[in-house]
Amino acid sequence: MSRTVLAIDIGSTKICAIIAEIADDDSVSITGAGISKAQGLKRGSITNIELASKSIKTAINDAKRVSGSDVKTAIVSISGAYTKSLNSNGIVNIQNKEVSFKEIERVMNTSVYNANIPNEYEILHALPYNFKVDDQDFIEDPLGMNASRLEVEAHIITTQKSNLNNLKKAVRGAGVEVENVVLNGYASSIATLNPDEKELGVAVIDMGGNTSNITIHSGNSIRYNDFLGVGSNHVTSDLSMALHTPLNIADSVKLSYGSLLAPSNELIELPIIGDENTTHEVSLEVVHNVIFARVEETLMILAQFIENSGLKDQLGAGIVLTGGFSKMEGIRELAVATFGSVPVRLARPIEMDGLFENLRSAEFSSAIGLVMYSAKYYTPYEIDVNKRVRHSNETPASQSKVVFSAENEIPIAPSTEEEQEKEEKMISLGSKKDKKSDEAGIFSKFWNWATQLF
Repeated sequence: MSRTVLAIDIGSTKICAIIAEIADDDSVSITGAGISKAQGLKRGSITNIELASKSIKTAINDAKRVSGSDVKTAIVSISGAYTKSLNSNGIVNIQNKEVSFKEIERVMNTSVYNANIPNEYEILHALPYNFKVDDQDFIEDPLGMNASRLEVEAHIITTQKSNLNNLKKAVRGAGVEVENVVLNGYASSIATLNPDEKELGVAVIDMGGNTSNITIHSGNSIRYNDFLGVGSNHVTSDLSMALHTPLNIADSVKLSYGSLLAPSNELIELPIIGDENTTHEVSLEVVHNVIFARVEETLMILAQFIENSGLKDQLGAGIVLTGGFSKMEGIRELAVATFGSVPVRLARPIEMDGLFENLRSAEFSSAIGLVMYSAKYYTPYEIDVNKRVRHSNETPASQSKVVFSAENEIPIAPSTEEEQEKEEKMISLGSKKDKKSDEAGIFSKFWNWATQLF
């Protein structure tokens, strides 16, 4: 039976809501979409809950109007602005000498427990990038293997609880409950990468309006993620200051003449900021130089992020640029010059059924990725924001939640149906034993009384 999902991509400059039908075979068909200007947000985080709720509600209502569906829960993106990442590992012994899903849950929960995450932070994703069975490294899927020990290395992405709660509150104010939260860089990579790129190693850079998010994949999982508070709006600000013209005019200049290729000597006439009735002439060479300086600086900082990750040598598939900022003419050529010898490609979202023409653009990669995440296009195993251990072949009933014991907070995998049946049998056997022991106690009391009487 197909299900309807609502995905809300909350960006710094726009809110995009997409409604899609997901069939039993996990094929996706988009039925509605709505886009609104973002308000109450700065650098990807909520700064005014009421204004943010209004923007989100506008996008959702537009999507519902087109789709004709009324969805009450949503999967929502979160910016990497206030996230922190760390690597952790976990080891468990395999009693039955065969790795079941229960053991995979246990080892992943152990890696989360070993990470010692501060109280003010919440897990967004725990993504295993290396399973180790006994002494064998980099097992793709340990399920069903014979082993006496299972080890995992996981990349754990966390965010501040207050940031997460504010996001949920803003979405709830728009009349929708948050079902799941996904890092926007993770969502963008789902929508733009193919399996070969993930296997070979690739860096995805989502360049938006006010932010640029980078995620590095190696071995089918995220190994590194970071955030830079610079986007295409900073080019607009630079142009406004350099050309002494209002922001809206500077934005029009960027969209009309923004190019990183060879400059032109052509002159354009622009109004002066503060006195828009007066105009002055500006050379397009100046426009080119301002834009080039900002974009080059941004790419150089991102190149430094890749250097600092320690994974530069593992980028066999190179670098993928997506997001609205990546649409600027000549950015690929400048990126190739900045990043060195690695290949660079510009990416748009993967094609799917019902994809509206305006959603085929690079700035909607994150929104499309959220829909695909709902259709289980994620890392083979992961722990999500709801502390559920997810796997790519799961059914809704098989999702299990991490449970922590009250005494020592060590994660305990929930019992399966078989275990519950065993427990019930043990309880019933125990109750029979108790019943027999009670009967024996009554008989012994009667015998003692009888012997004393006679």
